Amino acid sequence: MYDILTIGSATRDGFFEGIPFVYLKDKRFITKRGIGLPLGAKITVPEVYFLTGGGATNTATTFARLGFRTLAIFRVARDVSGETILKEMIEEGVDINFVQIDYLKPTAYSVIFLTKNGERTILSYKGCSQNLSSLEIPFNKIKTQWLFLGSLGKEKNILKKILFWAKEEKIKIAINPSKNELLWLRKNKKYLSFFDVFIVNQEEASYLTAIPYQKEKEIFKKLNKLVSGVVVMTRGRKGVVVSDGKYMYQAPAYSKEKAKDHTGAGDAFSSGFISVLMKNKKIDEETLKEAIFFGSLNASSVVQFLGAKKGILNHFADLKIHPPKFSKRKLGQAKKFKITKTLL
Repeated sequence: MYDILTIGSATRDGFFEGIPFVYLKDKRFITKRGIGLPLGAKITVPEVYFLTGGGATNTATTFARLGFRTLAIFRVARDVSGETILKEMIEEGVDINFVQIDYLKPTAYSVIFLTKNGERTILSYKGCSQNLSSLEIPFNKIKTQWLFLGSLGKEKNILKKILFWAKEEKIKIAINPSKNELLWLRKNKKYLSFFDVFIVNQEEASYLTAIPYQKEKEIFKKLNKLVSGVVVMTRGRKGVVVSDGKYMYQAPAYSKEKAKDHTGAGDAFSSGFISVLMKNKKIDEETLKEAIFFGSLNASSVVQFLGAKKGILNHFADLKIHPPKFSKRKLGQAKKFKITKTLL
């Protein structure tokens, strides 16, 4: 019996730091800003780092470091990147007995440009991670208490198949969906009721609910009606909002110092949050407060380092030394949140 199974992506990440980019403003960019290099030139790269990432391996690392019996399912090739990922998972104590091997496409790979002011641009090649197959998941051999889902690739209805299996086995289900899962859930909203914990950022929540990003209260209200379990909406520097169906809890972002790299912050928060629910074996007010705090602490630690794994914590925070403090209100109250205290 496993404590948790993670299913999702696995990648190898190349970090390129110190490149003398020219900063641009152009309305054709999504963010209206961009970086540029001279065409045809040969540019010296001062620093290069090769690390691993992907939702399944990032979250599995958190769970394993905290002592949970962890099984991870993802898809890699028999190439250097794939072998590196598998080796790291074994070293972290993650069970990889059911990892899928692809013989046609390479392992997923990302090129990450880090600018001098701490921002980043990611070139993402999905590779064989998009071929994750439900047919190669031995559902009848897996016994687990929790299931954590990330990016599941492009197989039609793969999320639906996994959800029905988990419900039938009475497994608690948590998800931090990527683009494909959000697209499917937007068309099949009734399946949102399957989740015990549903974690999205504000942009993703806006897309899922079809409510403009700026209307934060309306977004969260609709999302809370669709999901029967705990709803978590992260809001970047503005922190996080969580609902248990009766109350809403809000906490500001926790940050010790300026971040070096935000890669893996979402996975660190999500896995830290779920870890507390697993540890306490219940979902009540104190557990949710501790989960928000520890998820934020784990994410804050990760962003102090390059890559998604180095800063992952290996022990739970002592809440007697660092008691978390939040604002709270009952669902349906019109009064706006008023934060008078912050984490730590």
